Amino acid sequence: MNTPEDQMLLAGRISGVYGIKGWVKLQIFTDPPENFFAFRSHLIKGRRNAEAIELADGRIQGKAWVARVVGVDNRTDAELLQGTEIWVPRSELPVLDSDEYYWHQLQGLQVWSEHEGQKLLLGEIDHLLETGANDVLVLRPCEGSADERERLIPYLPDTVILSVELENGTMTVDWHPED
Repeated sequence: MNTPEDQMLLAGRISGVYGIKGWVKLQIFTDPPENFFAFRSHLIKGRRNAEAIELADGRIQGKAWVARVVGVDNRTDAELLQGTEIWVPRSELPVLDSDEYYWHQLQGLQVWSEHEGQKLLLGEIDHLLETGANDVLVLRPCEGSADERERLIPYLPDTVILSVELENGTMTVDWHPED
């Protein structure tokens, strides 16, 4: 059953304030960060209730992203938003090529190893890490997995990642179970 949370994605967080005119600092989770401002709808969570906000005039300022929240015109009001999460509708995500995936699509997939003729359930994708060289899958044990180990597997399509089947909830990898 889809809940409103299933239809939204965490895209950023208000991490602080910038200046005296109500601007906020943003921690942005989209890649590239500029895509954050392409969403038409932004919802903040973290205070009493979730509420829609409108962002305007977003830009890079030094090493941080800053934006003006429409209706927030002073530092005191901006401070009230500090620490809130910013969510966006999944329906507004750009369509990807058939061999590309959003991280949220990979989370929860069962990962099966096909290594040297063996097929073994390694675990379930808990989350992904961005390392610079390549992304890394973090697997946690699940029912039926080979053992109770957490595993880190590089997300390297065509070498380590053999297939992704979203409809079956599985990913097949060429990874030695002892690694």
